[in-house]
Amino acid sequence: MTNTSFLDKIAAVLIENYSGNLSNTIVVLPNKRAKIFLIEALKNQVTTNILSPEIISIEDFVQNIAGIRTIDPIELLFEFYEVYLSITDKANQQTFELFANWAKTLLQDFNEIDRYLLEPSHVLSYLKDIEDIKKWGIEVENKTVLLEKYIDFWKLLPNYYQSLYTHLLNKGIGYQGLIYREAVNNLNDFSNSVQNKQFVFAGFNALNAAEEKIIQHLIASDKAKIYWDVDQTFLNDPYHDAGLFVRRFKENWKHYKLHPFEWIVNDFSQTKNIQVIGTPKTIGQAKIAGSIIENVINKNPNGKLDKVAVVLGEENLLVPLLYSLPSSVGALNITMGYSSKNNPAQILIAKLFKMHTNALSRNAKSYVLYYKDVLDILTHPLVEPYAKTSALVHTINQNNYTFITHHKLMELNVIPSELFLLLFQKWENGSIPVLETISKLLQTIKENLSNDNEEEKITKAFVFAIFKVINKLINYYSKHEHIDKIETLYAIYKQVIDLAEVSFEGEPLNGLQIMGVLESRVLDFDTVIVTSMNEGKFPAGKSQNSFIPYDVKRELGLPTFKEKDAIYTYHFYHLLQRAKNIYLLYNTESEGLDAGEKSRFITQLEVEKQKNHTLTHEIYNAVLPETAYQPMVIPKSESVMGRLKEIAEKGFSPSALTSYIRNPIQFYFQKILRISEVEEVEENIALNTLGTIIHETLKVLYEPFIGKFISESDILNCFKQIDAEVLKQFKLVYKEGEIKKGRNLLAFEVAKRNVSNFLKVELESIKNGDAIKILALEQTFERPLHHPNLPFPVLIKGNVDRIEERNGIIRIIDYKTGKVEKASVTLKSWKGLTEDIKSDKIIQVLAYAYMYEHEAKGKPIEAGIISFKNLKAGFLPFNFKEDKEINSIINEEILSNYLEQMVLLLSEILDENIPFEEKII
Repeated sequence: MTNTSFLDKIAAVLIENYSGNLSNTIVVLPNKRAKIFLIEALKNQVTTNILSPEIISIEDFVQNIAGIRTIDPIELLFEFYEVYLSITDKANQQTFELFANWAKTLLQDFNEIDRYLLEPSHVLSYLKDIEDIKKWGIEVENKTVLLEKYIDFWKLLPNYYQSLYTHLLNKGIGYQGLIYREAVNNLNDFSNSVQNKQFVFAGFNALNAAEEKIIQHLIASDKAKIYWDVDQTFLNDPYHDAGLFVRRFKENWKHYKLHPFEWIVNDFSQTKNIQVIGTPKTIGQAKIAGSIIENVINKNPNGKLDKVAVVLGEENLLVPLLYSLPSSVGALNITMGYSSKNNPAQILIAKLFKMHTNALSRNAKSYVLYYKDVLDILTHPLVEPYAKTSALVHTINQNNYTFITHHKLMELNVIPSELFLLLFQKWENGSIPVLETISKLLQTIKENLSNDNEEEKITKAFVFAIFKVINKLINYYSKHEHIDKIETLYAIYKQVIDLAEVSFEGEPLNGLQIMGVLESRVLDFDTVIVTSMNEGKFPAGKSQNSFIPYDVKRELGLPTFKEKDAIYTYHFYHLLQRAKNIYLLYNTESEGLDAGEKSRFITQLEVEKQKNHTLTHEIYNAVLPETAYQPMVIPKSESVMGRLKEIAEKGFSPSALTSYIRNPIQFYFQKILRISEVEEVEENIALNTLGTIIHETLKVLYEPFIGKFISESDILNCFKQIDAEVLKQFKLVYKEGEIKKGRNLLAFEVAKRNVSNFLKVELESIKNGDAIKILALEQTFERPLHHPNLPFPVLIKGNVDRIEERNGIIRIIDYKTGKVEKASVTLKSWKGLTEDIKSDKIIQVLAYAYMYEHEAKGKPIEAGIISFKNLKAGFLPFNFKEDKEINSIINEEILSNYLEQMVLLLSEILDENIPFEEKII
């Protein structure tokens, strides 16, 4: 009996007891999915052609009895709002957003009241009485308007219920509870209309009061039979939740006072191999599930996988699992939909909503768009290849546009494509035009996709799923035109989009079965892999989303979290009931987003272990590599050597040499491969941009004095120009960037302060009698370096910020906007100069001295740094400290020692046998 599945037994009963009248037999199952499997079971047991019985789900069956069309939750919310407006006086009417916050919960309660056939006026007035008692002690004069409104809300509940019920009934539509209540009311008529039909109910567990009444009525009329699938282990244990409902039905149904209870099986206690596996995080579970399936295939290479099921406790595990499956898995059947959260078309529409709603909330008139929102859309994979906007993206990045008016955006894109116009059409004429624009946009995207490309065909399916949702919204909005705020539309869109799953195509009876917990009802498998066996996931845990308190639910017989847990328990144990090999995977992390304790079901299996069960518990951890990261090593090929020779001819800059010291790989990427940084909008001024602005301002201010001695009046004149010049340089360097507010305004003030402070120091030194003559500003110098240890001459070339003659000494100055201390330009020993990045400032200033040596015509040279964050220290010259002697004049000996070190560095760079090796910092 163990090998016979429940559906095989149902098929046998149908052939044995109903074979003469199969076409008049209706089989009612808990879900639609089991239908295909039942037809297959029937097919395997008959040898001749027969007419199949009608097989439907319980929901469709009840809908047929009631004769009412079911509506989705969003349509129901719209209808309820219509009713709410019609019965609430204008002064107290809420906006749709506020209404929706409490209406969803209230509709769930209405649904439960109807499904359990309770008297609504009794339940709802009971709630009002509870609230009255809570506010019992408040004196009349102390009652606020808010409190009055709160109590009035509870008084209105029976009216809301009755009005909504009547409104929906008149339209011939309803929510699930209403349909169930009407089905019960219509039961006698239905019974009379199906005189020659026979019903078979199979595989049920939890039934609500309406379902119980319908099934018992048909059984009592001798028109139906019901077959349960319950194991004696759970049924005979009064505390086991897997048998909670069926025990109640066995005890309470009149039918079972005289008739046997069918079927009680003894499958759970049979031989089973149960492996409990804990692993950190979600991905770990997916990987382990993949390796289990690989082992199943390796053990039986010719076997089929249609008796192997992977049951996902969490939907978001689906994609990681698909990536983890071995290539030897041929056929595959996925009964879950692919969530719309990751649908590329949905992501585009969500970004579109974000951009337009932000623009409207900023200023609906000028319609200002934020650059990140614009670029997010223009670089989206469904837009970028077709919108022809690469030039626009480049312009935005290059010119630092942070906020762009709609008008400016249209100006920047001279010849807009149809797709571009649909994306950036203003959303100012209400919700229906917006939805129609989105609908047109999705059609345009669809036309851009080809049918020949497999990937693009899949993308079309995603686009179509969102297209259907948008059209559904157009339909809702055309009926309810007074709900017309874009914010409301966005809130509704986010709710509706959850329903827009994309179904996978597959052969349901063939290959590996991947499903959610509810899809596994009625089905039996030999090998079952269950993931996410953690509290809060499996079982789902408490969620008190109701206005009806727990104790009232208990009293009235409404389901509480205990009953919801019992449903999960039944599904879980039913999965295990006939399986031989069971793998239960859980996340060992107890903290984090998708974490939780190990599921109570695992503990229950361990505590109540059956005699024939082999139960093992293992913890799997990812194998960590010995080394976290292998540094890159790039050998010098012929073409690399060619490029190095080219650089040597054009000139090695001091910064290129220091970048090699910092990290040879960085030098390789920047100088050999010439990979530049990605151009992006600089929303907040970067330090290097600020540095450029200060450099350029000082250059312009001092340019008139090249070749002259500076006087006090010259400097005082410069002070007057600071504001205008800094602003001008900001415009040149930072282009369209915003500098009138926020951090950029502070940076602007910092730039002015730095220039002003620098001029103050300069003025002070002139007053103290220094004779300063400007020789060069931002000028490029070069000098070849010949040495027998180098394979070819190397040109040293660089841009010097400022060269001056001060009191007869040549001073070479490098400006630094960051903070530099005296120690950074002090050298105690030449050894290892080119090995330590801390010496980068020394290498730089000495390179300038080497390049300028001939121009100095024998005059003493100093080279150093002026740090804007350390202006008090003034000019920081390079100095060589030997014993207690400090020498800041750069003489021949210093340059000779420096060149020796440079030759060592350059010979390493130019040695074809020494590869570029990454430095791990």
